[in-house]
Amino acid sequence: MKEPILRKQIGFTMVEFLVATAISLVLIAAAVGAFSDALRSNEVVTLTADMNDNLRASIDLISRDLLFAGTGIPASGIGIPSGAGVTINRPDLNPLTFAGTTLPAVSLGTGLGPAVQVSDTSASANPGTPSDILTLLYQDNTWNNGESMDSSPIIRAAVGATPACNGTISPTGDSVTFDAACNDLSKARVPIQAGDLILFTNTAGATAIQTVTAVNGQQLSFAKNPSIDVFGFNQTGAPQGTILQLQSPNGTWPSISATRIFMVTYYLDNVADPLRPRLMRQVNFYTPQPVGDVVEALTVRYNFVDASTPPTFYPMQSTVPPGLSEGNIRSVNIFLGARSNRPQSRTSKYLRDNMSMQVSLRSLSYFNRYQ
Repeated sequence: MKEPILRKQIGFTMVEFLVATAISLVLIAAAVGAFSDALRSNEVVTLTADMNDNLRASIDLISRDLLFAGTGIPASGIGIPSGAGVTINRPDLNPLTFAGTTLPAVSLGTGLGPAVQVSDTSASANPGTPSDILTLLYQDNTWNNGESMDSSPIIRAAVGATPACNGTISPTGDSVTFDAACNDLSKARVPIQAGDLILFTNTAGATAIQTVTAVNGQQLSFAKNPSIDVFGFNQTGAPQGTILQLQSPNGTWPSISATRIFMVTYYLDNVADPLRPRLMRQVNFYTPQPVGDVVEALTVRYNFVDASTPPTFYPMQSTVPPGLSEGNIRSVNIFLGARSNRPQSRTSKYLRDNMSMQVSLRSLSYFNRYQ
């Protein structure tokens, strides 16, 4: 009987299989590691980009407001009600007040902002140092075809070809009626509304500020309504700094011009979410709006110049140097610090960055250092 011929079996041995499996696992691990590194790198890039977008948008908005700061505002500031028992409130997260008898174009707020906690991880935070606030004023430039509201006074006698302006101011100073031929309120690109601020100036250069509490056609009312006039500017009973002090000695109203101004305040809000502070922008006492997310630091320093010949420069000041005032500010230095929206997945820690900028206040008095 013929025996069957044994054929050679073709395949992998166990050793070959184990070697191939090991190589495959090494390649897969390398691919997974590379993919994880790519994801982590992409996460860092995304978090950094979002953080820098917040910083750039915030500092750009502040710098644009600073470029307008002082426009239409007297160099000596605006007179505000003052005297015994008079308090003028300041827009801010904390209950603060304006000190003094005048309101400058730029008001210092060093250390008046909240102490923002600095979060190291998503579950911990360290006590922060007090932040700064920044308050600035500028004239409304959206009135009518680029003109300001004070292009024509409230009251003016006809002189030659110049027509008269027959507006009126109430004896108590709690309302003003504009002559539509001189100041047509309906032509305002941004209509006047309750809560707006109106700056009054007489022919002698004296100033006063009032908060609009009601608008009725050509008439603006300035009632003592603390729910609208939160500043307290309409305190006509104050000993000084009110619209009544703009009258002539005989009690009549001289030629007085009026213009709308904007008060813009920047501060950090750490109340809504202590671990996610925001940069807020508030116009007058209207509802503040967030303009920067997860901003942890706001520091403002000022460069002063006196009126000496040659002038003396005081760079990077946190307070007003002796003998000077806010009217001597020539530039403002802004520092913003921010962190990422969330911690990195690998380290559970936040990314951080900062940005700074110096803005010259071109609308304030200018001193030529080379004269």
